[in-house]
Amino acid sequence: MVGKWAISAYDSTDTRNSKKTNQCATTMGTERDATSWSKGRLRELLVGITVENEAGRCEISELKQVEGEASCSSRKGKLIFFYEWNIKLGWKGIIRESGAKHKGLIEIPSLSEENEVDDTEVNVSKKKGDGDILKDLMKTAGTAKVREALGDYLKALKTEFTMGMILPTKAMAAQELTVERKLSENTLQIQASSRVALGVRIPTVALHMTELFDTAIEQLYRIFTVKDLVQKFSKSPAVLEAEKGGKFQMFDGNITGEYTELLTNKKIVMKWRCRNWPEEHYAIVALNFVPTLQQTELQLDCKGVPVCEEENMKFCWQKQHFEEIKGLLQLTTLNG
Repeated sequence: MVGKWAISAYDSTDTRNSKKTNQCATTMGTERDATSWSKGRLRELLVGITVENEAGRCEISELKQVEGEASCSSRKGKLIFFYEWNIKLGWKGIIRESGAKHKGLIEIPSLSEENEVDDTEVNVSKKKGDGDILKDLMKTAGTAKVREALGDYLKALKTEFTMGMILPTKAMAAQELTVERKLSENTLQIQASSRVALGVRIPTVALHMTELFDTAIEQLYRIFTVKDLVQKFSKSPAVLEAEKGGKFQMFDGNITGEYTELLTNKKIVMKWRCRNWPEEHYAIVALNFVPTLQQTELQLDCKGVPVCEEENMKFCWQKQHFEEIKGLLQLTTLNG
């Protein structure tokens, strides 16, 4: 199970060709959907930007809207990028002298590969009333920082997201396979059942994460095994058969898998995959529930994650799983 990726690379949107297969190490002429990964990265880079001067201080406080799509294609050994975004941000500020607070919007109507970042349109507005001094600050220093963040997003799209996308030639593949056979299992995990074109095996990594939750172990276990609770924290439909051999499907089918072990209030083990992973490739996700003083520690161990999805997985579990679950727990407490 995993959050809305963004944070999440698990968006099912592909308006151009739903038959294309996304893979970590893609075959020539295939495409990877970067839509959800991009939404998470844009949020991370834009929300929290601050600017200030002697007159006041402003901060981008909210990502109100991010509409569009992004993808990367491998064509004859070259990477081709497509992205088109309509972004709306909320900002707030305070005037130093009077202490007056004001709010406004930043709209980026068209971030695309057709324009340079420095030429991207950034429109700043605010609610009626005084406070134009803050609006001017956002128009100047704020706009510059927004464009800088957009540039960082594009750099990440063209480097971090595309790791492993250019498929090696047959000669390179044979050489790489020879090298892989010599690698220690401690430095690289190879999933024998997951192969891509030319016989190149998929390099994988293992992840370990821990998180503390202010709730009883029984409640935290239920959040991962009760359909209604899963739908609440993931904010999307889910299908769950929480029993050994039972299937699960989340986020409009972008995450699927099977329960392989369930020890009530102690442990959950799953075969787990994202739709854009190489066909038939599964990771093994183990959740261990450990009681502590008035809290529950969740220990996550995940083996078999494609190398190029490592950062996406970490971001997804931390932001769209752990933080969303904590929000649900707070809501439950407030509602009694």
